[in-house]
Amino acid sequence: MHVVIFADQHVESLGGAQVSTRLQRRFLERAGHTVTIVAPRRHGARARVNPDDPAYLDLPSIPITPDREYSFTWPGRRADRVIDVGLAGRPPVDVVHVQADFWGAFLGYRFAARHDLPVVHTMHNRVDVGIEATAPFPGLVLRVLNGWRRLALRGRIGGLATGVDGWAYLRGLALGARAVTAPSGHFARRLEGHAVFRSVDVVWNGIDDEILDRVRASAPAARAAGAPRFVWLGRMSPEKRLLPFLSALAEAGVECEVEVIGGGAQLAAAQRLVARHGLPVRFAGKLAYDETLRRIAAADALVQTSIGFETQGMTPFEAASLGTPAVISDPDIAAEVGAGVWAVAPADDEPARVAALAAALRRAAADIAACAAPVPDPEMPAKFRQSSRTAAMVEVYRRVARA
Repeated sequence: MHVVIFADQHVESLGGAQVSTRLQRRFLERAGHTVTIVAPRRHGARARVNPDDPAYLDLPSIPITPDREYSFTWPGRRADRVIDVGLAGRPPVDVVHVQADFWGAFLGYRFAARHDLPVVHTMHNRVDVGIEATAPFPGLVLRVLNGWRRLALRGRIGGLATGVDGWAYLRGLALGARAVTAPSGHFARRLEGHAVFRSVDVVWNGIDDEILDRVRASAPAARAAGAPRFVWLGRMSPEKRLLPFLSALAEAGVECEVEVIGGGAQLAAAQRLVARHGLPVRFAGKLAYDETLRRIAAADALVQTSIGFETQGMTPFEAASLGTPAVISDPDIAAEVGAGVWAVAPADDEPARVAALAAALRRAAADIAACAAPVPDPEMPAKFRQSSRTAAMVEVYRRVARA
């Protein structure tokens, strides 16, 4: 099959969705399929990374961030022409896979409508929560976004959905899809519950088979002596709740070691909080993916702190695949991971959530010290391998292509 993937950002740029798409491409090609990735052209120094890769169809774009890492393509006729010309000399397209939420999604649906092709849409984004967490005046932003969707897809998707919230926006996109997939069961249930799509396929984002095998093979056979070791990783922004985690650590008062991996706008505030309370926290900065996984494998427990924001939450799945249990704040993610979890009790306000996380940290530290930590699902490494995730997605492609 020839699968054309549409993305909001070039997949050589930074970001979890980009990493997932690069991995999907590699394993699709390994299985004998052809992949073309349509995305905005990159700018700046990193634009020279893989500029001649034949799988990339780069679109005219403008940079939208000060570091020029991310770009924007207007989803109009000029971009449509570039896409049609760029794909004219390639094998016939079998499936359009939209791995985008905004302009990349509009362009993918427009292309599919022009050429009468089936669309599979992987929805990664809780648009309502994401915009509320990152944009001023989120209600106004969602109204504008829904209006833009109707304008960009007018005449291309029949019966365009009305409404002004995040779910209406996703419903309007899904009207043009033959299949919708989600990276977790809990997000799939939300999509179905809000009438975005009748039956959503659950296809987790996975982990590279070779990296998983390599890190598992090099992981310590037994726990090293010493205080319980926790690891937190992610983007240091409010929705990830790093600062509440550090406050909970101060409230827990347990003897432990904590490593924080990542960077972001809240780094300075986190460092001040650590200094004020004298917390046993080391900031490791941003690490290469392999090294990050090695740190997770060597830790006694991962700590996951966002609530309601993630559509999958990769880190607890990565930890479980490496045999590391997790303290998990999001009840949906805790239920999906299953075994090897200290679930944080739900609470109604932030002080209560901090207290509940502190209590979970105390339980985890006590269990680790007593060699009684819960054990992750031994089937998780097989379930989470990218080869199995790609095979599941190919079945979705075949189903929509037959239909």
